[in-house]
Amino acid sequence: FTLVNHVSQDTCFILYLEEKATIPSEYSDLHLHSKGFLPEIEVQDFPIRGKAVYLRIKRRRWEDPSTGQTYSRDWSLVATGTRITAEFGAFLKELLR
Repeated sequence: FTLVNHVSQDTCFILYLEEKATIPSEYSDLHLHSKGFLPEIEVQDFPIRGKAVYLRIKRRRWEDPSTGQTYSRDWSLVATGTRITAEFGAFLKELLR
């Protein structure tokens, strides 16, 4: 993901993230083109410095121009019983260093 914007309000931080324009490895044998984004989702994450944190995430949509079929990466952003996946948590940890 790429951090494209951030907003700091009195009670919360809002981070705007977009999936990078890298073709998913599971579809590397196809000739895909980025066709914009899926609808934005919002995930509430753990607080930082006493403020709520909201992640507004835009995931890419890919299209095979020869068939018109669309694809997207299989992101399990909100796992059962957790706020985010371990991989996404590692990304945020690196981002906030």
